[in-house]
This record gives sequence, structure tokens and C-alpha cells, in this order.
Amino acid sequence: MGQLICAVDVGTASARAGVFTAEGQLVSRAVHPILISQNGDNEAEHDSNDIWQAVCRVVRGACDEAGVDKQQIGALALDGTCSLVLVGQGRSVSLSAPGFDTISWFDHRAVSEAEVCTKTGHSVLEHIGGTMSPEMQCPKLLWVKRKRPDIWENLGGAYDLADYLTWRATGQNDRSQCTLTAKWTYLAHAGGWQRDFLSAIGMEDLLEKAALPETARPVGSAIGRLTATAAKELGLTQDCVVGTGTIDAFAGGIGVLGKCTPEERDGSLAMIAGTSSCVMGFAPESRKIAGIWGPYLGAILPGVWVNEGGQSATGALLDFVLNSFGEVVGSAAHEKVLAHLAELLEEHGPGFARDLNILPDFNGNRSPFADPTARGVISGLTLDTSFEAQCRVYWRAAVGLGLGTRQILARLAEGGYSPKRLHIAGGHAKSQLLTQLYADATGCIVEVSSAPDAVLLGAAMIGATAAGIHPSLEQAAAAMAQETTIRFPRPEHQLVHEKDFAVFEKMQAQRAELNALIEE
Repeated sequence: MGQLICAVDVGTASARAGVFTAEGQLVSRAVHPILISQNGDNEAEHDSNDIWQAVCRVVRGACDEAGVDKQQIGALALDGTCSLVLVGQGRSVSLSAPGFDTISWFDHRAVSEAEVCTKTGHSVLEHIGGTMSPEMQCPKLLWVKRKRPDIWENLGGAYDLADYLTWRATGQNDRSQCTLTAKWTYLAHAGGWQRDFLSAIGMEDLLEKAALPETARPVGSAIGRLTATAAKELGLTQDCVVGTGTIDAFAGGIGVLGKCTPEERDGSLAMIAGTSSCVMGFAPESRKIAGIWGPYLGAILPGVWVNEGGQSATGALLDFVLNSFGEVVGSAAHEKVLAHLAELLEEHGPGFARDLNILPDFNGNRSPFADPTARGVISGLTLDTSFEAQCRVYWRAAVGLGLGTRQILARLAEGGYSPKRLHIAGGHAKSQLLTQLYADATGCIVEVSSAPDAVLLGAAMIGATAAGIHPSLEQAAAAMAQETTIRFPRPEHQLVHEKDFAVFEKMQAQRAELNALIEE
């Protein structure tokens, strides 16, 4: 069997694939966009077949770029956003447009249905921070049952995106313990599905309609080998082993925290920062923390509990700033703004643009308030539309994200963690300015993996375990982890951000007061 691993990560806007060695070295990488259809602020959809075709394209592209024979690829690992794929029974499913059968992870159409779940007061809520999020799968499927009975009647299966991809690859209907535990209210430590909860929300037929198995597959186990059709489409062989699918942030979590010993984990947290951001901690025992998702048993490492805090819009917020303020837009806009910001901060110091303050909850507050109805606030705007003004808004939006991360870390500390080191992966990890900001705003030492794509690396670790290239996921993580660059908090910047944080919390309190007045 081949000793190379092909890892695939499907994000919000693109699919990426990388070929890795057993030592974790990235040999090649390919990227291809995926379609997304947005209807207003709350609805976003994908086409699952378009996603699969993009996966096939990047796998073939990465293998061609590496110049490897397909027999050398012994494992295929697949991760993705926690988008919900609907599969019809006998005919295709379409939501708002033909072919668009996948509700995107950040879609918030199911806010009312999430409230229904929360009002049950069921014990499953203790493992999602006390409040059901509309980003999870039960409220989304309840929305389908209520609002699209035509789809519900014809439903032949419903999948977390990563599980859909392993199903397309192997033909096996197995589901990952990562996806089911983190997004479907499956309690791995308490017998799995909680049927009384499903009955309480009117979803007693969920397992049948969604074609859900009784038990989940542990992360790092093998789902099976490629079917003949999938092998041909992907450009691989039927000997290639497919590992359990994982949510993209969880793949990133093992990619950056895998090298930590059990003793180091308590003070080391993973931050996967891209379109959205997740802050993850690994614990030897269950830690139930209000406003923090989890604890999830075995969602990454066997026998280890995971907690997850997050921000629903981080990279998406910075994109919004670029598109809404000033004239610098396009693929290179972030790099241009960040380069000029480095000059402005060098000239003006850490107090640059402090008269401008931003609450970054433009797509709700996932943690620590678990409020999907929260909205962003900008205080201090002027009529200036110059490039420098655009840089000011961009910088202060980034500061708001850093302060929100500090708040999440504080809530994790209340729950038993001791945040000292923040291991960052994702798009933000590519910016020295942003990673340094996270260190200054949180007071944590920030470690940035030298891996060009730590999320893909984490998926590759899972694939290597499934194929037996490494005997366990812990050993795969230790063998494949890459070196890190360290950013230390700077005292003079910390002092400025301490004052920023006081303003941040005051603005949150004022927002709550205004909302109360509006609701009277």
C-alpha cells in the first residue's frame, strides 16, 4: 500500500487538497472554488455535486502537481464545514434553486427552530453550552420538516458535509463521531442518540429520514476503500483507504495541538481562524461551560473531551470591511491593507485609531453569549472614504475580533482551562500582524505552525491513522506535527488593549440596554 496521504478540506468558498508524506511534509497543494448561493443575511446554500466535482478536481490536481503515481496514495482524508447535505429518495433535492441541496454552516434560517430545541431543557443542551445554535443540524432539519414538507417527505438521507464526502467516496453510510457528537446531539458517552429529545422537538423520525446509523465511527478509523466510480473520478486506486470525515476546525485542532502532551493540553488551546473562528480545548474530563459548545467525548482524540468556543464571522467580517469601506477590493486587498497597516502602526504606535470601536458580532455571537440575534456595532465612523480610513476600520475590526477571543478564553478559564498558549491555524495564521494582535489582545503566547495548511495536515494525520501508516492518531499527530513560530505579547500593546477591552464590554452592555428598549 502507498505511504502518501491525500487530504481534502472543503471550506466555505473552495475545496483544497494536499499530498503529504508520513512525516507531515506537504508535497503539493491544489485549490478550486465551490458555488455558494446567498439569499439575504440568513440563508446560504451549496450544490453537493458541485462540491464533489471540486473535490475530485483538487485531488487530481494535487497528485499531478506532486508528480506521484496514484498507487502511492494509500489514504484519503476528508474534512469540511458543518454544512448540511440533503439527499433525495429517487429524485434530487433542491432548496432555493435547482441543484442547491446543501444548507451552509453559517446559514441562520433556523433561529426559531433552535429556540424550540433550547426550550426543551433537555440534557443534550449541557453539551452545547446551554443554548442550541441555528448552525447545528437538528434545528436546520426541523426547519426542513416544518417549512419544506415536500423535501422532508422525499428525504433519503441527511449528512454533515464530511460524512457526505466519505459516503460518496466509499458508498458506506457510516458517520463520524466528530460530526455526530459536535453537530447532531449524539452523546457518545451516554449511549448515542437521545430519542426523548428528538421526540420533544417533533423529530422522532429523524434517524429514519436522515438514514442515521445507531453508532458513530471513531475518528481515525477506516470507513472503507474507494469504490470503482469514486476511484476513477478522483484519479486514485480502489486500494486507497478512506478515513472518517471530520469538521474542518476539528481537523485543524489536531493539526496544531496534536504534538502537545496530555500535561501540556490544559494550557494550550487551538484557534482555527478563517471565515469564522473556533477556539478549542482538549480535556481529560467533562467540562460543561455556559456559552461554550461541548464537552464532546472523542470528537477528535479517543477518550479526550473537546470544548469549542467561536466567532461566527471573522475573516467574513474583514471581507465585509473591505467591500464596504473605501475602494481597495479584490483578492489582493487584504495583503495591501495589512502592509499599509504595518506602516501606520509603526508610525502611530498601538493606539492607532482608538477613537473607532467595533463589536464584531455581525453574524451573531456564538461565544460566550450564544446569541445568534446579536449584531455588530461600529462607533466612531466619519465620512472619510480614503484608503487610510479603510485601513482604520479594518484594524479596529481586527482588534474587536482579538477582544472577542479574549472573552472566549476567559469563559474557558472559568470552566477549568488555563489558557497560556494559543496555537493558530487557518487564514489568519498567514498574517504576522494578525497573529501578533491575538497575542497582544489575549495576553497568550501565540504559536503559528510552519505547516502551510494546518487544517489539511490534521486531516492527513487522520488519514494516516486510518490506513495504518501510523498505529494511532496520537502517534500520527506526534510524528507529523510541524515546527512553530512564537509570538509573545508586548506589554505596551497589552496596556492599550486593556483599555480597549473596557470599552468593548461597555459597548456590549449598552447594546443590551438599547435592545431592551426596542423590545419594550
